[in-house]
Amino acid sequence: AAYGLSDAEKERGVYQLGEGLTGRVVESGESVVVPRISREPAFLNRTGARKLSPREDYTFICVPVRVGNTVLGAFNAEWLYDEAKPTRDHLRVLSIIASMLGQAARLRQQALEEQERLIEENTRLRQQLERKFRPSNLIGNSKQMRDVFDMLAQVVKTNTTVLIRGESGTGKELVANAIHYNSKRAGKPFVKVNCAALPESIIESELFGHEKGAFTGATGLRKGRFEMADGGTIFLDEIGELSQATQVRLLRVLQEREFERVGGTETIPCDVRVIAATNRDLEEAIELGEFRQDLYYRLSVFPIHLPPLRERPADVILLSDHFVQKYNEMHDRAIKRISTPAIDMLTAYHWPGNVRELENCIERAVLLSEDDVIHGHNLPPSLQSAESSGTEFTGGLQASLDNLERNLVIDALKSTNGNMARAARQLGISERIMGLRVKKYDIDPRRYRS
Repeated sequence: AAYGLSDAEKERGVYQLGEGLTGRVVESGESVVVPRISREPAFLNRTGARKLSPREDYTFICVPVRVGNTVLGAFNAEWLYDEAKPTRDHLRVLSIIASMLGQAARLRQQALEEQERLIEENTRLRQQLERKFRPSNLIGNSKQMRDVFDMLAQVVKTNTTVLIRGESGTGKELVANAIHYNSKRAGKPFVKVNCAALPESIIESELFGHEKGAFTGATGLRKGRFEMADGGTIFLDEIGELSQATQVRLLRVLQEREFERVGGTETIPCDVRVIAATNRDLEEAIELGEFRQDLYYRLSVFPIHLPPLRERPADVILLSDHFVQKYNEMHDRAIKRISTPAIDMLTAYHWPGNVRELENCIERAVLLSEDDVIHGHNLPPSLQSAESSGTEFTGGLQASLDNLERNLVIDALKSTNGNMARAARQLGISERIMGLRVKKYDIDPRRYRS
C-alpha cells in the first residue's frame, strides 16, 4: 500500500528479502535513516517516483513492522530534505506508527487463527453429527428421540435380542425395521409376526411350522416363521399376548437356538435375531402370572423405550410436515403450509393415539383442504378447542350443574316409567329430595309413565 504513488509505480515497488533499503530492514529488523537519498547508493528508487537530484533531495526513513519478535514487513516515508529539521523526531513518530500497525496485524492474525479454529471445530462437529446414527424412516429432533437414536446406534451392528416398549402408535415397527436394515443381516429375510392377530390354536404352527398330519387340516409340511427368517431377523409384535405354552417354546428357541415343528421330532437349528415389541406392562403381567419371568429376561437384553408423542411435543410439527409431504404425493395434492391456528391446535392436543393418530389427522386435513393450506377447521373435531369452534362456555357453573342435575332426574324417571320412589333409589337420594328436585325443575313424572 502506498500514498502518493500511481498504480504503475506501486507495481514496480517490489523488493526481495535483503534487496534495497526496504528489503534490508525486513531482513535485519533494524530501522534505516537516509538523510539524503541522492547520496545513498542502496536506495534503488525502483518505483521511479523520485528524481535523485541534489537540487531536490529527499529524506527517507524505513522502520520494521513487528509482531513480537517476528518482522512482518516495513513502513517507510519520504519528504523533502530540510537540513534544519532533525530526523530523530520523524524516526520516533514512524516507529510509533509501525508499532500500531504491528498491533493491528497481531489482532488480525489472532482473528484469522480464531476463525480457522472455529471452522475446524465446526467441521469436526459436523463430521460427528454425520457419524451419529439417524435412521431415515424415523422422524424426530427432540431429546427423547435423540436418546433413542443413540441406543439404536449401539445395537444395530450386533445380534442382540431387542425389546421395544411403548404405547400403541409410537412407531415400534419402524424401529424394528431400522434395526434390521442397518444391521449385518440387512440382506437376509425380515419376517414380521403380530402375535395378537393370530389365534392361539395356530400360533405355534405359524411360528415353528408343522409336519404333515400334525393336526386336522395339516395336509403337508409347512415351514414356520422362524425357519423362514433363518439368517435374518424375526419381529414379534405384541409379544405380551402369547399364551403360556407358546412362551415356553419361544424361551427354548432363545436359549438353545433350535426348535421342532409341530408334530415333528427333528430338531432344527436357527440363526435368527429376535426383536420383540409390546405396549403391555410386562412387569405387571409377570406378577399376574400371565407372562413368564425367565422369558422376560431373555427378551429384555437390550430394551428400547419409545416415548409417547405427548412427551415430545417438539416433534409434532416436524412429523406433520413429513406427513403433509407424504400425502401430497400419495393423493396428488399441493398443500403448501399449515396455518398458525392449526399449528396451535396440533401442539396443544395430547395425542392419545400417538404418531399413528397424528398421521391420520394430517391425511384427513390434506384431503379436506380447499386452498392448499391446512386450517384449523380441516382438523378432526377431537382437536377443536372452544375458541376455534366458536363454542366458548358462556354460562355460570351453577347453571351448568343445575342443568346436569335436571337431566339426571329426567333420565331416572324415564328408566323407571315415572316411578319417583324407584328413581330416587336409582340416583341414591331420598324420596323427599327427589320430590324437591321434581318441584324445583318443574318436571311432571306422569309424562314418563308407560
